[in-house]
Amino acid sequence: MSDLNVSNLSLVLAFALVLVSIAISSKEKLGLAKDTLISVARAIVQLIAVGYVLKFILHVDNILLTFLATLVIIFNASWNASKRDPNPKRKLWNSIVALLVGTYTTLGLLLVTGTIKWTPVQIIPITGMIAGNEMVACGLCYRALNNSFHDLQQQVLERLALGADVKTACLPILRRSIKTAMQPTIDSAKTVGLVNLPGMMSGLIFAGVNPINAIKYQIIITFMLLSATSLGAVISCYLAYRNYFNDRKQLDF
Repeated sequence: MSDLNVSNLSLVLAFALVLVSIAISSKEKLGLAKDTLISVARAIVQLIAVGYVLKFILHVDNILLTFLATLVIIFNASWNASKRDPNPKRKLWNSIVALLVGTYTTLGLLLVTGTIKWTPVQIIPITGMIAGNEMVACGLCYRALNNSFHDLQQQVLERLALGADVKTACLPILRRSIKTAMQPTIDSAKTVGLVNLPGMMSGLIFAGVNPINAIKYQIIITFMLLSATSLGAVISCYLAYRNYFNDRKQLDF
């Protein structure tokens, strides 16, 4: 891939793709033009900064520094997931616990089985993939919880009035929210290779890796994301639903 070179002019001209998004936002009066420009500016700054930081971490190859990098990734993913929770009583630690457990459990299984090694070149990108998918799952879970509590409020109150505990009264909402959070990852697994051409597998093949090994690695990635999003969705859901009740176990949102 020695011919993979993007000139500065090509990069500037590619900004036209962003203008397409802004034009659609303006025409449909979505009010997203400002957010789009801010997100693009942040992406550029963040990618430049992260690129140099990763180069330093890969060069140093220190265990503690690698672990610190994973914590930074998890915290940022948790913070963004928490911001997607419409509940004004949301708690950041709900997302932090969900992503910590989900990410490190999945990483631990991969390390124990010998699938990956504790090296920054493997740990950091895989942590990013896990945390990124969990972030999306948690965000979907929070929105589904909020919508379900508004739609099914009367049913919850009736179950509580009949003597059910809080968890039992909320079980239909919890199941609905967890299913909503997990569905995109399951759908992605169904269509991987047919609709969604995996970037990692393609990159490995283009880099000269044996296609069979690249396919095996991508299969492991699929297993990994299913595990991580399931853990993240379940933990965040079972922690966040309590935010809709007060200390006397009454609905309060």
